[in-house]
Amino acid sequence: MNSRLLLRRLCASLLLGAVPFAAVAGPNDDCLKCHADPAAKAAAGKSGPIDAAKFTASVHGGRRGQCVECHEDAATEDGKEHAPKLKPVDCASCHDDAVGEYAKTVHGVARAGGNPVAATCGDCHGSPHAVLRASNPQSPTNTANIEATCGGCHGNDKLVEQAHLPGGNIQAKYHDSIHGRMMHEGGSYNAAVPTCTSCHGTHAILGKKDPASRVSQQHVPDTCGECHQREHVVYDQGKHGTLQHAGDKTAPVCSDCHSAHSIKRASASDWKVAVVGQCGNCHDDYVQSYHQTYHGKVTNLGFADIATCASCHGAHDIRPASDPRSTVAGANLLQTCRQCHKQASAQFASWDPHPRPTDRSRDPVLYWANFGMNALLIGVFVFFGLHTVLWAYRSITGALRRRRDGTNR
Repeated sequence: MNSRLLLRRLCASLLLGAVPFAAVAGPNDDCLKCHADPAAKAAAGKSGPIDAAKFTASVHGGRRGQCVECHEDAATEDGKEHAPKLKPVDCASCHDDAVGEYAKTVHGVARAGGNPVAATCGDCHGSPHAVLRASNPQSPTNTANIEATCGGCHGNDKLVEQAHLPGGNIQAKYHDSIHGRMMHEGGSYNAAVPTCTSCHGTHAILGKKDPASRVSQQHVPDTCGECHQREHVVYDQGKHGTLQHAGDKTAPVCSDCHSAHSIKRASASDWKVAVVGQCGNCHDDYVQSYHQTYHGKVTNLGFADIATCASCHGAHDIRPASDPRSTVAGANLLQTCRQCHKQASAQFASWDPHPRPTDRSRDPVLYWANFGMNALLIGVFVFFGLHTVLWAYRSITGALRRRRDGTNR
């Protein structure tokens, strides 16, 4: 037990006339006479009322804690009434490690910087007189309730705007995500599904730009990998993971492709179509060429049952074509095509999935065919455009001449 806490409990017991650590009933009875009585509060202006049953069931009351351990200046001799206004309770007197972590977090830094709405201990744990262990289903910090607890700030549109909280209404995004849906499927919660604290931590919540943060670019794969272990291993072995471990800050991590809070099921049709655009954030030239193909044009129409980037390159184990283990390596390309095109031949697999009609060195035949088609198209428009202008000129001048001559010819 913390020696400072032990000394304070001893002093509190002596001041209240109790025998230290003896099984004496009701060590807080004198306090609760006023603070648990709504009538006494109304008559004497006491702060309360405190629900004695909830306090007794809480972690503070349940450990036979005494009020004066937290409210030190409430301890008086001979039952005298304490001062009308007491000092704010310092949670660090017992929870110094947690408070120390909190002071360095986005919440603690914001509160120290004068932000009055930044979350404090009570915002997450509830009233200090009714704090329950996280294992208790009624606790605000229980897995089943974390979304609602964090949503008290990050799901409140008015507060989000007032405090300029990043990410907008994060609770709504999480609730509609695959994690949020799995959490509450069937009307009951799934304790194995990640919640806010699973990714961000509990007391040591740091901003994503902080290198030590669990959600920083450097640590996102490890954080997600705590649940998605197979994907983590495969990602680490792929090109993206190799670049990320080499310190390349532009290397995509889980949240770059799946997003942070609005994560959708990978089998969802709208996600399959949208993820092509995510690849284009880094590989814009490849995505542009993809959209010129049959596959790309079909996805542009919103259809997902067609080959996308991941269909050919893989999802987490993406490797360059020069790697023999790559799904688009020469020796593996035909098998990759046969996932959809069962009768594909070697000649079929030689088709260029990323055509660049303006690059003569890549494919001279395609270049000249594209050049000829463009020349023909431009020539047709020029010829018929000129023909239309001349015909319009002939028609207008003829009409004017007939009007001048007074004839209808």
